[in-house]
Amino acid sequence: MLPMEPRLSVVFIFIIHLSTGSSENDRDLNFCGTWRHNNGSLSLIVNLSTGCKGISISANGSALSIDGQITAQCRRSDVIPLELFGLDSEKESDFCLYWEPLLDQLKLQVRGKNLTLCWPDRVQGSCCTDLSHGPNSAEAPYGIFNGKVKNDVITHKILTAYKFIGTSINCKVLCDQASHGPTQVNMCNDTMTRSQPVGNVEYPCARSSEVDMKEDFRGYNVTPPATKGVSAESSTTVYIPPALKQAAKKTSKVVCTFFKNNSLFQEGHKEARILHDVVGITVENEVIADLSEPIKIGFHHDVIPKTHSRKCVSWDTRKDPLQVNWLVDGCETQKKGEEHTECLCNHLTYFTVLVQLEPRPVRHLLALTAITSLGCAVSVISCVVLIIYICRKSRRSKEQSTPIHLGLAVSLGFLNLLFFFTGVLANVGGESVCLWLGAGLHYTLLSSFTWMGIEVFHTFWLVYMVFSPSLKPYVWILVGIGFPAVPVIILAAVGDIYGLREVVPSDDVSNPYLMCWMKNTHKALLAHYFTNMTVLFILVSSGIVMLLLVYRKIRTRDEWRQNRVAFLSIWGLSCLFGTTWGLTFLDFGPLADFILFLSCILNSFQG
Repeated sequence: MLPMEPRLSVVFIFIIHLSTGSSENDRDLNFCGTWRHNNGSLSLIVNLSTGCKGISISANGSALSIDGQITAQCRRSDVIPLELFGLDSEKESDFCLYWEPLLDQLKLQVRGKNLTLCWPDRVQGSCCTDLSHGPNSAEAPYGIFNGKVKNDVITHKILTAYKFIGTSINCKVLCDQASHGPTQVNMCNDTMTRSQPVGNVEYPCARSSEVDMKEDFRGYNVTPPATKGVSAESSTTVYIPPALKQAAKKTSKVVCTFFKNNSLFQEGHKEARILHDVVGITVENEVIADLSEPIKIGFHHDVIPKTHSRKCVSWDTRKDPLQVNWLVDGCETQKKGEEHTECLCNHLTYFTVLVQLEPRPVRHLLALTAITSLGCAVSVISCVVLIIYICRKSRRSKEQSTPIHLGLAVSLGFLNLLFFFTGVLANVGGESVCLWLGAGLHYTLLSSFTWMGIEVFHTFWLVYMVFSPSLKPYVWILVGIGFPAVPVIILAAVGDIYGLREVVPSDDVSNPYLMCWMKNTHKALLAHYFTNMTVLFILVSSGIVMLLLVYRKIRTRDEWRQNRVAFLSIWGLSCLFGTTWGLTFLDFGPLADFILFLSCILNSFQG
């Protein structure tokens, strides 16, 4: 038997332990299920208001509804057609609803598509937390089945609705509890699960600073409120310029909210990742854009290698209210070192730095650019001389191949001319000039490929169809000029294909080479493969076959037995047939650099 005093101590410690454990709230809500619906058009009905009565997730054959009062500041009433996100073809859709009260953030994930119903915000007065499952609704043929909270299944039956009742608590208390308790939120995980912090100091609450811009406002530097474990040198800083005071008509208060490790912001980019720090700058009930003096946001971060590019980006919630979409519009990037990036932005929204995960720079870009420029200049002069020679020769001779040689010389001349000036015009004219120059460069490239293909076909006709009359010259001209115009016109009508393109060198990713061509977007990449690469594959394949056929036909001639004549014949036919462009398909492996230089030399000097 223990003495009375030790036994009372044990009981006292046990009671303290129970009270401490019970004070831990099941803060966030992570509800998932499968929505069974019909095959027609689907919609999302959202009706959210402030308060803490609870939330209801209901569904029928055509609509999924989110209805409740759990937010501190977010209000939303919308009917959203899900067909806009490609979510109207299947009869069942998996979905998850994530609620984070400390950020007033509500996110819905439907069949892999993330829709932000309430954007993250600063800590409010009260938070709606500890959401408990209410009474079950009736069963139905259409509705939600396999409903579960986190990994705990509620029921496998199809129910029309799930209701959750909330409890209101002071947000600062909840924030301290989440920050210093035995469990902390790992906001880097997409599922927002609870785990022990690893590496970086994690702070689940957004910190905010409010600045009152008085009449004599001359600018102000804002830093986030001090956080335990975060040094002042590693914090994010914001400079509010006097121009913001002039642009704000209704209020004089600006709020800077500092987020850290929020998984919501990581969406939208697969090949890049944003920094852990995101800054939201707002002026209540006003839209601020095109400031005469930019806002300066300084991000102090881990070392970013020189081989990884970084850009200041912003998420405009007015243009993309449901999905996170980081854009470079309205922001200028200034690199202050490997651990410091400064963003100069002319509007208010969420800001961060986007870092490319895997470097994809071009090696030896300066040398390749010099070779290409020299080759293009020589080719332009050669093509002009050749055009003059062919025009004079056509007066004395009526050879069937003369219009074809002339068409190829003209198209190659314009191709090399535009490529020679693309870098200069991209830096001078910008996006507006590159829209036209990019389309023109694409047309001349396809036109050159087309004339090379005509050379292949005409050579086959001369060798194997000796006694058949050749097609009229105007047919070749119509094909050489008209065929490449069709895809270019279609792509220009589609839009967002041609424009400014950045080519990043491996030795200095902060100083990209600008050119006018197809943009670096998914849509432009598809257009490149469906037009350029497809036509090039057909051209190279037919050119190689034609070379073999010509070789078989004329290898028995006496003049062919001379090595010099044989080499010049094969080389000349290879240029005419476009087979040298086939080196594009061999740009990989240990010989990639050699192939790249060889392709650059042969194709730029082709004229």
